[in-house]
Amino acid sequence: MKVSFADVMIPNTGALGLGVLKGGKLGPLGESIDKKSGGALKRAIKAAGRFAGDKGETIEVMAPTGTKLSRIVLIGVGKPEDFDQKAAEAMGGTFARRIGGTGEVRAALAIDAKATKVEAFKLAARAGYGARLGTYRFDAYRTKEKPEKKPSLQELAILTDKRADAQKRFATLDKVAESIFFTRDLVTEPPNVIYPRTLANRAASLAKLGVKVEVLNQAKLAKLGMGSLLGVAQGSDHEPYVVVMQWNGAARTKAPVALIGKGVTFDSGGLSLKPPAGMEEMKFDMAGSAAVIGTMRALAARKAKVNAVGVVGLVENMPSSKAQRPGDVVTSMSGQTIEVLNTDAEGRLVLADILWFAKERFKPQAMINLATLTGAIIVALGHHHAGLFSNNDDLSQKLTAAGEAEGEKLWRMPMGDEYDKDIDSDIADMKNIGGKGGGSIIGAQFLKRFVGDTPWAHLDIAGTAWSYKDTATVPKGASGFGVRLLNRYLDELFAGK
Repeated sequence: MKVSFADVMIPNTGALGLGVLKGGKLGPLGESIDKKSGGALKRAIKAAGRFAGDKGETIEVMAPTGTKLSRIVLIGVGKPEDFDQKAAEAMGGTFARRIGGTGEVRAALAIDAKATKVEAFKLAARAGYGARLGTYRFDAYRTKEKPEKKPSLQELAILTDKRADAQKRFATLDKVAESIFFTRDLVTEPPNVIYPRTLANRAASLAKLGVKVEVLNQAKLAKLGMGSLLGVAQGSDHEPYVVVMQWNGAARTKAPVALIGKGVTFDSGGLSLKPPAGMEEMKFDMAGSAAVIGTMRALAARKAKVNAVGVVGLVENMPSSKAQRPGDVVTSMSGQTIEVLNTDAEGRLVLADILWFAKERFKPQAMINLATLTGAIIVALGHHHAGLFSNNDDLSQKLTAAGEAEGEKLWRMPMGDEYDKDIDSDIADMKNIGGKGGGSIIGAQFLKRFVGDTPWAHLDIAGTAWSYKDTATVPKGASGFGVRLLNRYLDELFAGK
C-alpha cells in the first residue's frame, strides 16, 4: 500500500476516513460533507446511539449523497487534548484495516479533527505510519487464496495542511515501518526456513545499508570460550552463530549502546522437553534477536546519528544423543561456571556469553538485551507490558518513557540479593534455575552476573513478541516489539549528548 499526502478537500472517488472528536463533533471537512449530503453524517452519528467519538469507535456511511464517494468511515479520536500522535497512528491503522477488506483500491484519510497540542502535519505523518503498520501481512506461503480474500487497498492519501512537511516526516517513519516488517517477517517464518545459519544470513544482508557485519562461526565461538552458548547448541545439527552488527552514525568519541538479542530459532526445551501443546510457537523464541536486527536496520536505513552495536546469539535447542544434559556444568566466556539443571532455561545461557562479549569488546555506555526469556513474565504482566529489569535507574526511566511514547510499554520489576542467592550452586559458581517462585526475576539475576558495572537493562518480551489478537497497528502474529522502543531511545539519548 502506497501512502501519499494531499491537501484537505473532498475526494472525487473512493472511501474517505474522517476523525470525529468526543461528543460527535465533526471537523471543517466533515461539516462541509455533512452539508452537501443533507446532514447524512450527523444523522448517522445520532442513529448509532452509542457513538460518542471516543478513541477507536467507528461508523460507516455508504455512498453519501452530494459526493462521489463510495463510503465514509467516521473514526472517534477522543478529546482535542487527547488527539496525540499515538491516537493518530491508531486512527490510520483502524481506517486502513477496515477499508482493506472492502474491495476499495483507493482511499483518503483526513486529519480534520483539530488537536490542541500537536500540529496537523505531524498527526498526518503518524496516521500514515499507523496505516502502514496496521496493514502488515505475511503471505509468503499462501498459494490458493481467492482474490476477494486479499487486501484490496493500494493507495491511501492522507489529507492535511503542510503536506510537504508531512511527507518529509513520514519518509523517516516509513523506513522504521519497513524495519518493523523485516522483524515481523523473521519472527513469523517457520523454523525449517529460519535457523541459525539462515538468520545469520538475513542479519548479514544489513551490510547493503552500510552496517558493518561480522558472522562468528562455531570454531570462532569455541576459541572465544563461549561454552555456555555452545552447550545449548550441541544437541542440534544446525551450527550456532554469533552475529555482530555495528552502526556508527555519531562521533567516534561517543561510546556505543550495545543491543543484545536472544536468538533461539527453535526451542524444543532440549532434554528438558517442552509439552507438545504450543511447541509450534517456539519458532518465535528468537524474537529478541529479530528486534535487535530490525533496530540496526532501522538505524542504517534512516542514517541515524547514533552509535550502536547489535550482538545476537543464534542457536537451536534440540534433544539428541549429543544434547546437553540436566546436571552438566559449562564454563562461560567470563570464566564463571554454570550448573545446567534445566535445559529449557537456555536463553540465559546464550545471553550470558554474548553479554560478556559485548561488554569486553565494545566497552558500551549501556547494554540492553531483549529476550523471550520466561513464561513467568506472562503470568506477572500478561501481554500488555514487557518486563524491565535493570541495574540503573536512569536507563530504566529513559527506556520506560520511550516505550510509553511508542506504545511498547515496559514495567520495571524488582531485583535484589535475596533473589540472587537462589541461583547459587553446590558444585559450580551458579545454577541456571532457582526455585518455583519469581522465575522472571531469577532469570534477570542470572544475567546480571555477566554485565559488571555497565548500565544494563533486560527486557523480557515473552508476553509481547507475539500478538494473539488484532490491534490498530499490530495485526495478529509477530509484533516486532522492541524496534520502535529502541529506535526512539537511541535517538533521544544521542540527541541529548
